[in-house]
Amino acid sequence: MDRRDFLKSGSLGFGGLMLSGTTLSALIEDAIAADAGGGAAWKFGIMADTQWSNKTDPNNPATCAINIIETLNQQFIDHDVKFVVQVGDLVDSESWTCPSSFSSDPFGNAGKTARTLPYRAWAAQSLYDAGIGFFPLRGNHEASKTAAGEIPVLFPQTTGGGSNLGGASNVIASDKAGLLGLSYAIDVGNVRLVLLDQFVRRDGTGSSVNDAIVDQLSWIDSTLASRPADAHAFVLSHKNLIGQNHADCLFGSNATGNSTARNSFIASMQANKVGFCLGGHDHMHHRSIISSPDSSAKVEQIICASNSYKFYIPKSTPNDTTGKEKVIAQELFTIGYYIFTVDGPCLTVDYYSSSHGGDFGDLDLSLPPTSYTFYRRERFGYSLNGKSFTVANNESYSSVQDAFQGTTVRILDGINVDTASDSDYNGREEVKTVKTGWRAMPAGAASAVLKLWGLDNNLDLWNANLSGQLPNSDADYVTDTYVLSLSYDATLVRPTQLGTGFCLAARDAKGNWVNAVDLNEGGSKKFVLGRWKSGYALGTYGVDPSTRTVWAVLNRDGEFVARSI
Repeated sequence: MDRRDFLKSGSLGFGGLMLSGTTLSALIEDAIAADAGGGAAWKFGIMADTQWSNKTDPNNPATCAINIIETLNQQFIDHDVKFVVQVGDLVDSESWTCPSSFSSDPFGNAGKTARTLPYRAWAAQSLYDAGIGFFPLRGNHEASKTAAGEIPVLFPQTTGGGSNLGGASNVIASDKAGLLGLSYAIDVGNVRLVLLDQFVRRDGTGSSVNDAIVDQLSWIDSTLASRPADAHAFVLSHKNLIGQNHADCLFGSNATGNSTARNSFIASMQANKVGFCLGGHDHMHHRSIISSPDSSAKVEQIICASNSYKFYIPKSTPNDTTGKEKVIAQELFTIGYYIFTVDGPCLTVDYYSSSHGGDFGDLDLSLPPTSYTFYRRERFGYSLNGKSFTVANNESYSSVQDAFQGTTVRILDGINVDTASDSDYNGREEVKTVKTGWRAMPAGAASAVLKLWGLDNNLDLWNANLSGQLPNSDADYVTDTYVLSLSYDATLVRPTQLGTGFCLAARDAKGNWVNAVDLNEGGSKKFVLGRWKSGYALGTYGVDPSTRTVWAVLNRDGEFVARSI
């Protein structure tokens, strides 16, 4: 395919530069996803900034981190995602002078000055070849009017064109003509993603990034509100609601600007049950809860890890100067990506990261890592049919209570234990966000299936005094010790079952139902016929016929049901 054909189709063949092994945790994730919801679960991927500053690196031409991109492409292929979204900063500079020594440049640009965005489109080809869609956002590194015109040509899927739609059944255009292919929404399965551009538009308007979202608020709200009632919603942009390194954000030069618009936006996020707002820009993994200036609404924010040559450090004085951010997790100085698994109303996010190839800490890469090993560092999620509970350090988990189709869940005991590591780079204490979700009662069970997220230890990897290539392991997913109680339908349980295998069951890594305490880290297994009592040790479990509940003392969250095993 020649360059002219490439520009027509939005793609050009490009072989993978590097393969990276799928970790055991990824295989486990795939097995669970395949089993959940009778095989109906499906996945999509998120990646972030891909700038590259070394303009003489033949493996990363056109100021674009091609090596990292192709490595992530292979990860997304291995995870069998339907599509991938990149949240901006596709290149470092919009144009470059290709060294004359680059005789194999795919566009024949050796010795010439050329535009760089075609190279980013070129690097998506391995996804396209695998039948995976790719949907980009612009960042501040490709913010010009020229780039605004290039994006819909190089990536026709942003306007619903071409064949690389990744299963999208609908692409919704912005109501602003200048934002065609720049701000847009896509529907895939029961998910709607709204992608927001805040830079100079095709018609030259929107030149003030401080105000470029304000005239989009009505479209954003109506696009979210018009989705089907059983659909998830996510909002993606390059800049964040509150950044950690950069003060500039989605609504202006700092986190307090455009307060009226911020109030409207965050109120819309809450009213429309947006799962997460995602962005890049800060080159770190960071999760937090962001409240509106008037404190009437909130939304969870994910700042996505670097896929670039650089890794930022949070400002010594946080950009949140008015107490509107509650930190959940933070990891610095790593290359990462995100896998979203959609299982009907339930949504699980797995965050994977790899060392940047050097000693842990801040550095600028001039060459890419020689190899990558990705570890699953965090798993979190929520459900459209569940609830969310924010639990601060030293607070009880007993606020966690929910019900679904006759099944009731309660956490009877347990404390969010305050540890020295439960803080971010700036020493801000972190909270846990405990989420519940449900699936209907399966055959052979006596309750609905409960999904429980957010009890495991907060992810904190930011101390530059650490040494070695980090991360070097998956997260352990051990939680504080807590007592989980789940009601059951007594008409479905014979009295003879109550002491012979009927229990609170949990799904293991192979997708099988086992006694929930068998998945604990430590503890001693002991059965009690009767109520839970304070002081029962980790591993104790029981059935209480008087309250028709099964209970267990656990240190894992996950998926639970009342049944015989």
